[in-house]
Amino acid sequence: MGLHPLEFSECYLDSPVFREKIKSHEAELDKTNRFIKELYKDGKNLINATKQLVLAQRKFAQSLGEFQFEYIGDAKTDDERCIDESLQEFSNFLKNLEDQRELMMRNITETLMKPLEKFRKEQLGSAKAERKKYEKETEKYYSSLEKLLNMSAKKKEPQLQEADSQVETIRQHFQEESLDYVCKLQEIQERKKFDCVEPMLAFFQTVFTFYHQGFELANDFNHYKKALQINIQNTRSRFEGTRVEVFELMKRIREVPQEYRQTSPISSEGYLYVQEKRPPPFGSSWVKRYCTFVKEQKILHMVTFDHRSGGKMGETESVTLKSCVRKTTDMLDRRFCLDIEITDRPGTVLTVQSLSEDDHKFWIHAMGGKEPAGQYLGKTYSKERGIDAQLDDVGLSFVKNAINAIETRGINDQGLYRVVGVSSKVQKLLSLMIDEKSNDVDLSTCEDWDVKTITSTLKLYLRSLPEPLMTYGLYKDFIAPAKGGSPESRSQAIHCLVHKLPEKNRLVLGLLLKHLATVAAHSKLNLMTVANLGVVFGPTLMRPQEDTVAAIMDLKFQNIVVEILIEQHEKIFGDVPGPSSPGLSAPTRQSKKLSVRQNRPLAVYNPKKVDLQTVSPTSPDVGSNSDEASLGSNESVSSQSTASGTPPEKANHGRLLASLSTGDSITVCKTTTKTLQNKHVLSRPEKHLLEPFVTGGGGKRAMAVYPCEAEHDSELSFQVGAIFSAVAPSREPGWLEGELEGKKGLIPENYVEML
Repeated sequence: MGLHPLEFSECYLDSPVFREKIKSHEAELDKTNRFIKELYKDGKNLINATKQLVLAQRKFAQSLGEFQFEYIGDAKTDDERCIDESLQEFSNFLKNLEDQRELMMRNITETLMKPLEKFRKEQLGSAKAERKKYEKETEKYYSSLEKLLNMSAKKKEPQLQEADSQVETIRQHFQEESLDYVCKLQEIQERKKFDCVEPMLAFFQTVFTFYHQGFELANDFNHYKKALQINIQNTRSRFEGTRVEVFELMKRIREVPQEYRQTSPISSEGYLYVQEKRPPPFGSSWVKRYCTFVKEQKILHMVTFDHRSGGKMGETESVTLKSCVRKTTDMLDRRFCLDIEITDRPGTVLTVQSLSEDDHKFWIHAMGGKEPAGQYLGKTYSKERGIDAQLDDVGLSFVKNAINAIETRGINDQGLYRVVGVSSKVQKLLSLMIDEKSNDVDLSTCEDWDVKTITSTLKLYLRSLPEPLMTYGLYKDFIAPAKGGSPESRSQAIHCLVHKLPEKNRLVLGLLLKHLATVAAHSKLNLMTVANLGVVFGPTLMRPQEDTVAAIMDLKFQNIVVEILIEQHEKIFGDVPGPSSPGLSAPTRQSKKLSVRQNRPLAVYNPKKVDLQTVSPTSPDVGSNSDEASLGSNESVSSQSTASGTPPEKANHGRLLASLSTGDSITVCKTTTKTLQNKHVLSRPEKHLLEPFVTGGGGKRAMAVYPCEAEHDSELSFQVGAIFSAVAPSREPGWLEGELEGKKGLIPENYVEML
């Protein structure tokens, strides 16, 4: 388990557990600060001590290898995992240079030292400053609060009101500072993943560029650098989307903090001052305790916690509540008091004091007390929907209409689904299309509505449904596979979950995924790769019911789930054909191993030509919604497949392809050729693979050009160069039947070459 997310709602509770979470974040930033200082010192040694170069490299490599990034939440994406592992990879690169005599160290100050020091001073330094302000406001607030609570209730009402007003002002300052500090902590935790790694990436590029004898190693590093750049690009894109959502949540909480006071439907919590009676002549004392009341069992848990004594947590005491009665000021010279009768000790009454009038009403309501006025009901924030969108026949008709129009009129439009339409037009079109009396407009021929308005309307319809298309009930089940496991296990788990969806949800999802696969097949023109579509449709197709920072941190896993669904749509929805555009089609059925080969652009990366076509997420013609993150190149890979790695036999084949010039003619797997966007051409048309069967019947032979591992008993496993006999077409589209070493079975059509 990594660092816990810091919920903005906890800033108002200021619980001991919340303070412990803040401490863990502060400790992580301190560790990062020490790491950067040490790294900076080691970099200076590399520049100034050429004679001790090997020793300095070992120390630097050790520093990199020992440090690990902490992450927020309970899992990392594949991109984050690659970024975390990058420090160890960098360390390994340095160890390979131990035997070298000379290394040209140029531009190190600009590419490594200054960015790291800038990050340490500007980001970590600002966090320290915020920390001091936060501690100062904490001390100021709780001191003034105790002074207020100790004030006699018999004082004049104007004096009491003035004191209440002063404390309320201080409390607001404290909570504002708490929100800012929590936001700053989490922003730096996320930012450091790329702000720290990118300077080191540039440093290594400089090292290998000027290192004459390390040319081969530099080529290998260039390959790794390309993969890491994609990981960083994906991580940054998700960071920008998550950052927008977090700020929106913080804004909502600032506007109505009372709606977020209730953090759990089964319990209520907050600070209470508990009266502890002592024998005469000592009287009684009031001790501040953080209390959690479990409603169903009527148990009150109390733990002593003093913010001014280093934040030490005392022992927990639990009592069972029998009744709760408001205590009037004529009985006790303190305001906001309650008498709690305890069943554990018959006849014992526990007197507690809440922090304010609103807090007093909150506890009376939570404990079922006898104070009926001003009850407070905690509730969860929910967005109001001005459009009554339903998953009915009218909605299904609109989805089909919109998809047909998009594929007919704008499948090649750049930034499809990312460039947004005018909001008023989008609202008008959706209202028109879900109206049974006026939804007969054919959008594929109607020029009144442009393509970006139609795409935005389709997204708005899906977001306006009472429940997401992939349902609240299955949200956690869908997210779980994306947080771990192999690509195969993820696909299998998500495959099973799709069939648990209601029939209409599954039908609409199948139509949409088939359409998105068609969009991705035209990514060379529209720049909408599977990864980019995942960013757009992740929050649209699935979202949690709760509105918390922890839920927002799962946005990246929503994207991964949608990427898997797009890539595996044919397998999950058996009746959905693949994209039919000329030159971009794929076999109707493919082996799982083939889905891995589709990501081979990483293996054929040409260090002489790095082409990451990107569109800035802040470009003026693009909306700033969280589902409209930056577009990557058409060769970028989805996060779920990037981290899976390429098996050794595939990597070797990739290097063979990389050694060929762009104009070379070679017979390769159809999917690989299309993945490379026609960088390598086929030596003959694909249809010739089946011509022997049309003219000459069975008994033909074929040779394997790719290795394959059987996933079912009906398939054959083989290595490159294997010779098949009795090869004939199979009834399964995209497959052949053949015999190898006396065993008959299915063979992927695009894994072999006819002899």
